[in-house]
Amino acid sequence: MAIDWGTIKSLLIFFGPLLLPKAISYYRSIRAAPQIHRLKVVPLPPTLIRAIAILSAVAFTFLLRVLPVFSPENIFTITQSRLQIPTEVLFNRLSSLRPLHTLTPLDLALKAKFTSLESRLLYLQFGPEVLGECPFCNSDDPTSYLYYAVPSILTPHVFNLVVITLVTSYLFSGEKAATWRTPAAIAAVVLTVLDLYLTSSFNHQVNASRLRLPDLDLFFWTSRLLRFVSLAVLDFALAGVIYLTGTNRAFVTPPSPGERIEGVMKGLGNIKGKLNAAGVVKNTVTRDEGLRGRSNGYWAHEVRLTREMMEEEEVVRGMNDALENRLDVRVLERDAEEYAKAVLGGIMGFSGPGAAGGGGGEAVPDTPTATTPTTTTTAGGHQKEE
Repeated sequence: MAIDWGTIKSLLIFFGPLLLPKAISYYRSIRAAPQIHRLKVVPLPPTLIRAIAILSAVAFTFLLRVLPVFSPENIFTITQSRLQIPTEVLFNRLSSLRPLHTLTPLDLALKAKFTSLESRLLYLQFGPEVLGECPFCNSDDPTSYLYYAVPSILTPHVFNLVVITLVTSYLFSGEKAATWRTPAAIAAVVLTVLDLYLTSSFNHQVNASRLRLPDLDLFFWTSRLLRFVSLAVLDFALAGVIYLTGTNRAFVTPPSPGERIEGVMKGLGNIKGKLNAAGVVKNTVTRDEGLRGRSNGYWAHEVRLTREMMEEEEVVRGMNDALENRLDVRVLERDAEEYAKAVLGGIMGFSGPGAAGGGGGEAVPDTPTATTPTTTTTAGGHQKEE
């Protein structure tokens, strides 16, 4: 099955204005993604997993239809016969391959049609079922076979289009899959129109002068192979772009400034609620005499344990050794600053390493140079040394 350059040019002129702007916009979105707001990669939601599973199952089904066991047999291929072989000889060879040397009803119908070369040529274009089962077709009017073959050609395309519209619907898969509904539907329609065009424009007379079996253009079997493979590729491609979109890896439209502001305001509201709850707990502890005494006792106990630990000879020796050989004060200050920023979440406008020492006020009177982060790190270094 050959496609001339004029056909390709006509298809490009017709479908180019539809597909080219889409391709350019997708390419620009991929190029601009690192420069604009790149979203965090997220796991696939269950709705998109279901859509991808359906598309993959349908695509594998199309690929299974391509296997020889599910394909209509070609009488000339299985008998290794040339197109001009006498009808009786051809079907005698075929019957020898059948169980009990019997022919099926379809074989008998084809035997009655194979009396003319025109019928054999139409057999190579439309396949055995169309030639043997069409009740109103005539080899003198090849267009009648085309009319009878159109439903069988459209069936897989229509089925695939229904599946695509289902899995890309907003109610079934959500907004991210719905963005691909129009491009996928256009691609499915393009494949359908191209399939019908190639079938109707094929010149079956090209096989009339070909005497050898390898030279025959087996249009029906070639077009059937390309039909199911192209539909499978379309479904796999759609499943791939749905996966990339659903996980925010590609083809993602960044949120608008208004949506980002709304998200920040919601986050601030949640933080404010947590701070208010912490303030309520702190006020409760402060106003209750028993809880206040337990809190003061806890911190007094912590200060005493820290002082006793810092006065031990092994701890002092280990701390001095760490300060001299291992500890980098700048790295320590930077780590404390990053930790404080992570805790505050950037909400308080935190900056500078000096703000990291606010939590260890009780330990300052003992050693002027040892803040709480330094004490914690030194103790950790001592444990590592042991």
